[in-house]
Amino acid sequence: MNKPTVRYLVFDLESVADAPLVAKLRHPGEPIDPAEAVRRYRDELIAKFDNDFIPYTYQVPASVVVAKVAADFRLIDVVALDEPQYRPHIITEKFWRGWDAYRRPTLVSFNGRTFDVPLLELAAFRYGVALAGWFSGGKSYEQPRNRYNNEAHLDLHDVLTNYGASRFSGGLNLAANLLGKPGKMDVQGFMVQDLYNAGRLAEINDYCRCDVLDTYFVFLRTMVLLGQLPLDEEQNLVGQTRQWLEARIAQFPIYGAYLERWGAWTNPWATPA
Repeated sequence: MNKPTVRYLVFDLESVADAPLVAKLRHPGEPIDPAEAVRRYRDELIAKFDNDFIPYTYQVPASVVVAKVAADFRLIDVVALDEPQYRPHIITEKFWRGWDAYRRPTLVSFNGRTFDVPLLELAAFRYGVALAGWFSGGKSYEQPRNRYNNEAHLDLHDVLTNYGASRFSGGLNLAANLLGKPGKMDVQGFMVQDLYNAGRLAEINDYCRCDVLDTYFVFLRTMVLLGQLPLDEEQNLVGQTRQWLEARIAQFPIYGAYLERWGAWTNPWATPA
């Protein structure tokens, strides 16, 4: 049986601070421990913005999880790049080489145009990974990386906000919960740096897996919204995906936790019993 062709790569990224870089640039010439430099930076951000998220320019990827999706929107597989080592330079190379290897399918993210992709581009710059295909096309508006090129990268947040014309308060968590999916569970984004410091990389990747599942379900409903997928077919795909997850709980226990929090979408079109 021939393997289905990958048409979409639904992905999510978790990142952590490059502690030596933070120490070097924010405390030049000072004998400061890199971890302490990151702690101080986070404290400064909390005091100023009530948020300790360090800018992506100071970060490296700690996890990238990718869902391979067929042209009919069926889930093929979900993989965590460079599992279980999770090395930033290997994660970066695997992401971009994978996009090329699958003949440049559409990348699908939630707010990835603002954060995930710029971070992965900068990581490629940092590690010397060539992105000729991503920058190809001559004029900038013809390049796959152009912000309005939805064929190369479909950012679901852009669709729901009309490219930032409105504010989507609640983010992926809200979008997933509108569809009865778990959204944020035990781990949330602000916890990633501390988990990384504690060496709990597997938990970060489990969290990223769940975000990718949420993104996949939001992607399906977005295809309904855009008239590319009938609602009844979307619901069939949702059911198939639940079965797919159930069959893999022994290998990935996080899927069991995800399904425990799974709720039914309230379908106003359903015929009353």
